[in-house]
Amino acid sequence: MTKKNEISNLTEKLKIEAAMELGLLEKAQLLGWDKLTAQETGKIGALVKKMLKHNLNYTTE
Repeated sequence: MTKKNEISNLTEKLKIEAAMELGLLEKAQLLGWDKLTAQETGKIGALVKKMLKHNLNYTTE
């Protein structure tokens, strides 16, 4: 697996995890990710960024 695919898979998993935490996963699955509002996708993106930052801190220590 290439590095790009690994990163893509990680971000996809984190996106799903973030949507689940925010209670948006069912809506995304039923209507599609493109039907989420800008506010909802922003919240997911912010949570993914936070998760990535947290994971990177563990891997560099």
